Amino acid sequence: MAIRVMLVDDQVLLRTGFRMVLAAQPDMEVVAEAGDGAEAIEVLRSTAVDVVLMDVRMPKLDGVEATSRICAQPDPPKVLILTTFDLDEYAFSGLKAGASGFMLKDVPPGELLAAIRSVHSGDAVVAPSTTRRLLDRFSPMLPSGNPEPQHKDVARLTEREREVMLLVAQGLSNGEIAGRLVLSEATVKTHVGRILTKLSLRDRVQVVVLAYETGLVRAGGGAG
Repeated sequence: MAIRVMLVDDQVLLRTGFRMVLAAQPDMEVVAEAGDGAEAIEVLRSTAVDVVLMDVRMPKLDGVEATSRICAQPDPPKVLILTTFDLDEYAFSGLKAGASGFMLKDVPPGELLAAIRSVHSGDAVVAPSTTRRLLDRFSPMLPSGNPEPQHKDVARLTEREREVMLLVAQGLSNGEIAGRLVLSEATVKTHVGRILTKLSLRDRVQVVVLAYETGLVRAGGGAG
């Protein structure tokens, strides 16, 4: 079945460009469009969508609030934030709201298509290095970290899972974590999956945000 995509952007020309790129793919279909967040939420009530490409700066209802409302629904579509500027503060807010990642609007078509497929399969699409820079810049927006985690389920993690979580939060890829802990990448992937399940998180981006919010990791990438 083709990946059902919704385009949400107040610029018609941008939506047209994205639609043309996606229409050329045998495994993708643009099933809906909206010019702002409020319209997107309304359309989603009657249209089945797998991935939403969400602009952040729109009239009526911006992409961050729309993402928050969409992700709060049962079995929501994946949301991929689109931003004009790298490390836009709106992108950070979008990640906290439940988006599975963010990309620049001028991203090469191939990267956009790969991102949509990754998000659809359940992966995050913020590269580890980008995640690190994003949080280093915007960590002052987060509450002051407490050395003891405030998320009650963090205590359920095993010692190894906690080690993996800290390395994910520092922006390391599965391969880098495997090298650091002398594990196979498959084992690291399994640990990450268990962490997501125990903490009821959507993807590794949310792991990073939680680690900063609880003080497990400080700005700059060090453990708390």
